Amino acid sequence: MISSPTIAATSAATAYDRARHAVAPAAGLPQGVTNAATDFARVMERVDLAATGAMTGKTETHDLVHSIAQAEIALETVVAIRDKVVEAYQEILRMPV
Repeated sequence: MISSPTIAATSAATAYDRARHAVAPAAGLPQGVTNAATDFARVMERVDLAATGAMTGKTETHDLVHSIAQAEIALETVVAIRDKVVEAYQEILRMPV
């Protein structure tokens, strides 16, 4: 019989795999934005591969830690950019028409 944590992990992995298309860069964006989104998706893909490799014993722990650090920097950058875009949008909303 399969244990409950194993079923939960499989279910989470399946749900994550189905949702991966949501982080793919959208068509019609400026080239710089598309490149940045593609680079971010590539960094996240590497961390996924490193994590999977670490769980299966195919990847060294050092490589996993390094990819997680890169992902953290990439995520902080994306959040900072998002905050600036939201701030600019709110500033535009405050402009008199």
